[in-house]
Amino acid sequence: MDLRQVGEMLGSVWIIGSIVVFIGIVAWAWSARNRRRFEQDARIPFKEKD
Repeated sequence: MDLRQVGEMLGSVWIIGSIVVFIGIVAWAWSARNRRRFEQDARIPFKEKD
């Protein structure tokens, strides 16, 4: 295995890893378990200061 093949393999691993992380973040953001917290957090800018 020469240096070029190693570079291509690392590039492929990097892309696949990035895709897996992206899908994980999207799944976490869209999970029903987090919905209530995200809805509360979305209202923070509109709360009046006491």
